[in-house]
Amino acid sequence: MKSMLTIAWKEIRTYFSSPMAYVVSAVFLAITGYLFVRSVSSPFPEASVRGWMLDGTILFVLWSPVLTMRLLSEEQKMGTLELLMTSPVHDYAIVLGKFLAAFVILAVTISMTLFYTIFLFFFGQPDIGPMLAAYLGLMLYGAATLSIGVLASSLTSNQIIAAVIGFGILLLLTLLEQAADVTSGQTAYVLQQLSLTGHFLNFAQGVIDTNSVVYYLSTVLVFLFLAVRNLESRRWR
Repeated sequence: MKSMLTIAWKEIRTYFSSPMAYVVSAVFLAITGYLFVRSVSSPFPEASVRGWMLDGTILFVLWSPVLTMRLLSEEQKMGTLELLMTSPVHDYAIVLGKFLAAFVILAVTISMTLFYTIFLFFFGQPDIGPMLAAYLGLMLYGAATLSIGVLASSLTSNQIIAAVIGFGILLLLTLLEQAADVTSGQTAYVLQQLSLTGHFLNFAQGVIDTNSVVYYLSTVLVFLFLAVRNLESRRWR
């Protein structure tokens, strides 16, 4: 646990000491801000965060790979990953530490969007329950996308390639919802269940669906497990 937290703290300090962190966060907030303004400026506006969140989830397809692309790939490129693996630190601690750092950065950035919620209370009477459910869903959704990015970062020493791999996997899992719409029967059901965005719809509507919670947590566990296994395989190369 201590080694995992040490790795996470190191990554967080490195991230926030780079101008890249503030640029990426600023772009994310600018786009979500635009989506929020558009949602409350529609002919029939709602005092909720559902409008901008449903459109904003697509940002994670690009944002999460950019956020995670350097976590393990840079360690491989600099040769420091071998040092970590030969030190008294478990492989899972390395992966979990990197993931925890990315999740903290994600949580900090998403917390800044609470300004939109505060803004709604000045001009309407929003229901706090559905908003909390939506933010819970967004955090789970973001965690799932980060775990995919961590796996992609463990596969290569090139940050750009890691970002492209993560982007490709996330785009595929996102497009499954559209694929489900043009199919029917059991195929449509399976595609819907595998879709990242499909499980977010209930949260956006203020419903905490246990199946969706299990789906996102399972996604995190599976992809982090694959990242750990990939690191373990390096010991035999």
